Amino acid sequence: MSLLAKIESILFVASKPLSVGKIAKALGKESSDVEETLHNLRLKYNRQDSGIHIVHEADTYQMMTNPENAEAINGFIKNEVAGELTRAQLETLTVIAYRGPITRPELEQIRGVNCAIIIRNLRIRGLVDESQSKTDLQPYYSLSLQALQHLGITTTSELPEYDTLHAHAYIEQTLANNQT
Repeated sequence: MSLLAKIESILFVASKPLSVGKIAKALGKESSDVEETLHNLRLKYNRQDSGIHIVHEADTYQMMTNPENAEAINGFIKNEVAGELTRAQLETLTVIAYRGPITRPELEQIRGVNCAIIIRNLRIRGLVDESQSKTDLQPYYSLSLQALQHLGITTTSELPEYDTLHAHAYIEQTLANNQT
């Protein structure tokens, strides 16, 4: 797989700006090669007819939507956060509550489906917080203070059967299978 494709994928899954150095370290490449590839990605995406742009600020890069689509995006997001949570959102929120902090790949391994849009919706609703590890490129997700408050608890360990479900054998086995 090309360096361009690898960097494109990293920018797609990252939910925050990434430095050239962090990308280079993750891929075991020289910063100059990464910078050149990022320049090529910007040429590929930063066109008027593209819905995706690569934003560059100081030494960081992030994949974002085209600013000209703000009205369409706001309308979509407004519709997405209105109403009750879907079954998939409730399942995802439950896994995050009982297993968090958890990465998206771990969450997807447990649920067996892509959770990117669901996580985004839960974050927009203020139910899930995202934090970044100092060593991993993947962010971690946990229940937000707003969600805890809504549930009437102060910590996830107060959830019913937390100890049993947090370390459930199925989840441990599922995650162990992913590491082999």
